Formats: sequence, structure tokens, C-alpha cells
Amino acid sequence: MRAHVFLLATCCSGLTCASTPGAGLPLPDAQVAALAGEVNGDTAKRNLEGIVQFHRQRGSRGFHSAAEIVAERAKAYGLSGVEILQFPTDGKIFYGTQRSRMGWDADKGELTEVRDGKELPVASFAAMPVALAEDSESADVVAELVDVGDGDKESDYAGKDLKDKIVLVAQQPSGAEALAIGRFGAVGMVSYASNQTTAWSGENQEQVRWGHLDSFSPHKTFAFMVSQGAGKAYKSRLAAHETIRLHASVQAGQHSSHYDIVTAIIPGADPALANEEIAYGCHLDHQRPGANDNASGCATILEVARTLQALIASGKLARPARTLRFIWPPEVEGTTTLLNARPDFAQHIKAVVHMDMVGGGPQTQAVFHVTRGPASLPSPIHDIAWSFASWVNAQTYRYAATGKSDFPMVAPSGGKEPLRAEDSPFDMGGDHEVYQDASFGIPAIYFNDWPDRYIHTNLDRAENIDATKLQRAAFIGAASGYVLARDGVPRSTPPAAAPGPAGDGDGLLVFRRVAAPRGPLSVFGYDYFDDHAKEAGLPRPKLLDFEGTRVGGGYYAYEARNFADGHRSAQQIANELSAEFSAVPVAVVVEYLKALEAVGLLERVH
Repeated sequence: MRAHVFLLATCCSGLTCASTPGAGLPLPDAQVAALAGEVNGDTAKRNLEGIVQFHRQRGSRGFHSAAEIVAERAKAYGLSGVEILQFPTDGKIFYGTQRSRMGWDADKGELTEVRDGKELPVASFAAMPVALAEDSESADVVAELVDVGDGDKESDYAGKDLKDKIVLVAQQPSGAEALAIGRFGAVGMVSYASNQTTAWSGENQEQVRWGHLDSFSPHKTFAFMVSQGAGKAYKSRLAAHETIRLHASVQAGQHSSHYDIVTAIIPGADPALANEEIAYGCHLDHQRPGANDNASGCATILEVARTLQALIASGKLARPARTLRFIWPPEVEGTTTLLNARPDFAQHIKAVVHMDMVGGGPQTQAVFHVTRGPASLPSPIHDIAWSFASWVNAQTYRYAATGKSDFPMVAPSGGKEPLRAEDSPFDMGGDHEVYQDASFGIPAIYFNDWPDRYIHTNLDRAENIDATKLQRAAFIGAASGYVLARDGVPRSTPPAAAPGPAGDGDGLLVFRRVAAPRGPLSVFGYDYFDDHAKEAGLPRPKLLDFEGTRVGGGYYAYEARNFADGHRSAQQIANELSAEFSAVPVAVVVEYLKALEAVGLLERVH
């Protein structure tokens, strides 16, 4: 990997670095102590408990209710400019690369097994909202259940009569929808899809995975999610030639709505710099309860806002020169929408502190990461964040090991374990991808937990969130953002073209990103490239399915677009990708760049 390393001394250039106990930090001792003393993990967890009571799907009543709670708290904490921005979503409007998804609400979702004249409960939206897959549509049917294995390939359906049946699938419903519903005439699905792969996968056979249908599919249907244990039990009974009849009663559906995005500010003090903003990001949407993912990030940036506002109001911290902005959007699609619909946001935001899953307690097995940006956008802001995180590591380990520390940062209701944060390389999977996409070029610090054995399941509950962890994440985020707002984003040297020959043949081709559309190409519920490549009759580029030693094709594709700056040749982009991740053939990179050109996302520089 070609490292863009900035020593902490560089980060402190022009700043006042602290002496012991905050040695090496880019803040004076008094400010470090003020932040550590004010930030409150129990307050953050109480706000989290308010958020998790809502089923927070995009464009839904539940999301709007959660947004109102956040806005009310922000006003109560004395923040300025508190508002809930609204952007129409009708399935047709585009915001940059994001095709807006219609809102989705559910009022009822009950699945029962009809046996011996009785209806035995199987799954209930009222009892467990995750039991009804997102984007399910209304239905009231009684039908036989048929096992189709994974359900995502034609061979799974061979020799089976599925007309007006409900199918049992092992994969996400979205992967089976086109075949099961569109091709073979099933009326609905029951899925026992497993959770993300970790060392704990499969240990709990009773947890239920969050499910999704295709937001833009013409084959409208419903899907219920059941546990691995329940799905396998159905599979065994069907294999023994037992007839299983299910009754599905659903009142749900898509509707024209809007993306709600809560925002608030702490105004900057310098008239010449107040229009420059340091933003705090998260994502407010998720199934209920969705505690770590991502009520934790939402509650933590709210606690950052409360802490900084309180300290500034009391005079313990000077008002920073730049404005601090706080944003609570739907994940990825909301941020893409905001930066396109309100280009003033994209213009004013100079750096982002993004929090997505930051409160996992010991039972989640979560590891806290301070994640760096991509090689295409080097920035010393990550070193500033890591300086605070490593200091918290030392302080909290000392407390856990000896019972003594100047700054243990332990919440009364939380744990006493050390933080043990990791300084981690660029990772994908959140709104930080939007900001750091070359079409916006805004560096972002990404705080995140991984692994988390309860992510996207009914077990991602508030009781698994550690108030101490929230408190420490809030301190690191508050300190990092305050430094950037006070002293500005340290300048970094743009990465030069990768060393080595520019190439020959197609390796000499040079491309650059067109001005619009802006945003990452693969976002929730819609893939801009896939949609337009199908229209153009293009085969799927090999880079999208490329498997490196550490990351997959999505990483290579993201960075290939970012490195296409009108100066690097295709060979040099391949060199950059090989240095950042692992070796990739230049021919594979060239094919992808030409495909982007064919759909109008890149233009060739002659």
C-alpha cells in the first residue's frame, strides 16, 4: 500500500499541543479535560432508547417520528438552524446517481400456519417488525409452502409447480423475487436468510435477519423473515412430503413521500470562515430496533452537539472559527440526495466526522475502528482522530488494569473495559463513501464497530449498547471535530500518479469523471451503473466481481472512478489499485473504465 502518512507533529503544526496527561494531543489540557468531563454516555443512551422505538424505513411515518425526536433534542440543547429538510421521493426523481425510492410503511404483517382448523402464529410485524421484509405489499392469501433452496437461480425451481404458492428461500427475498414471483408465479416468500458472516454466524438459530425486496421490481409481493431454526424445520417437513399451508395477511406498501434529513449547526465565530463547515454524519434509518446500527451513531453525534454547545456556552471552550454541522439522513441515499439537491452543503463542508455503529457492548463482540480514507483522497484528519483514540485507549486500559486513570470516561450505567480502538485502513459500507467520492472529494473520518454479531437482526437492541462506549466515541468525535473547526482541515498534498510506466496500448488511455451525475454508483436499492449498462447492452465488467486478497471488486471500482482524474493513465490507475489493495490486471481496469465511458460517466482525455 502506498501510504500517505502524516506524523502527529505535522497534525499539530500551528496548533497548541497538550502536555501530560494529554501529551501529543492537538488540544490544550484544559480543553481535553473539559470535553472528557462534559460528555455523557448515559445521556446518549437515553436518546438512543427514544430512537429505537420507531421502525425507521426511508420515507416512513416511523422515520419522521424519529426525526422529530432528534430535532426536538437538538433545539433543547441550544443548537441553531434546527430543521427537517424534505426532498420528494417518487421512484422517478434522480438526485445525482440516486434514483429516489418511494417511501414505505407497514401497518400489519401476520403469518400463520393453517393446521387442523387452527392458525398457529409464525411471524408478526406487530411483535417483531423485522419479520416483514422491507417493500412488502399488501396481500391476504392462504397458500401452500414450497421449498426452492436458495431461490436465486433457475435450477432451484426445476420441476416445481409454484403458481399461487408461497416459496421458502434461504437467500434474501430480493435475490429470489424476479424468478419466484415474476417468472414462476408464486404469490409470496418466506425467507430464512442468514446474517452477515462472522465467527459467530450460525450459533444463534433463533435470531431473525432483516429482509429486503427490490424497491423497483415490477413484481410486487410480500416476504416474511423467519429464523434459521424455523426455516430449516420447514425445509425438513417439506422434504418429508408434508403439506404446509400458510396464511399471510399484510397491509403495507410504497407511496410517494420525501426523504427527511435533520440538520442543525453550532455557528462559527470567524466571519471569514464561518461558511466553512465541519460536518458530523450518521444515518437515522433502520428497522426497529436498529440500536447499534445506527441509533448509536445518531445518539452519539447528538451527544457531541450537546457537549460542544454546553462547553461553548459556559466559556470552557471558545467558539470555533468554522461552523459545526450535524446531519441525520437516511443512509447513503439521503446523503447523496442532500449533496445534490443542496449543492451549498457540498460546497461548504470541508471535512466529515461520520459515526455508523459506535456503541456495541461486550456481548456484540464489536471492535471499534477509526477508519482512514481512501488512497485517492489522502488527508491528515485521520491522524488527528487517531491521536485522540489512541489516547483514550491508553487512559481506559490503565483504568481497567489498575483502577486508576486521569480520564477513565466510564458512564455510571456502562462497562469498565478498555476501548481498544483500532487504526484501520479504508473500508466501505456507509455515508462516508458519498462524501469521499471524487465527485464531492470531502475527506471523512469513519468511526465504526465491526464485527457485530447482532447487526441487521432482531437482537440489535438497546440492552446490547454500552453507555461507556458511546461516551468515549462522543469524546473522540467531539475533540476531532472541534480541532478541525478551530484550526481548519490540514492541507495534504494531492496524490501523484502511481510510480511506474504509464503503460502501452490501452494502458495509455486517460479518463476523467464527468461533472454530473454526482455520487457513488451503487447505493441502496439502486445501482446507476447496472441500470445504464443494461440499457446499453454492456456485459458486466470483470472488475466488479474481482476478488483481491483483502477486498472485493466494489472497492476496486470505487477507487478506479476516483483515480480517473484526467491525468492518470489506465495503467497508472491499475498501479494505484494494486498498491492500495492487491494486484489487479490492467486489462480488467481498462474494461471497467471503457464501460463507464460507454454509459456517460467518464470521458476520454486525448
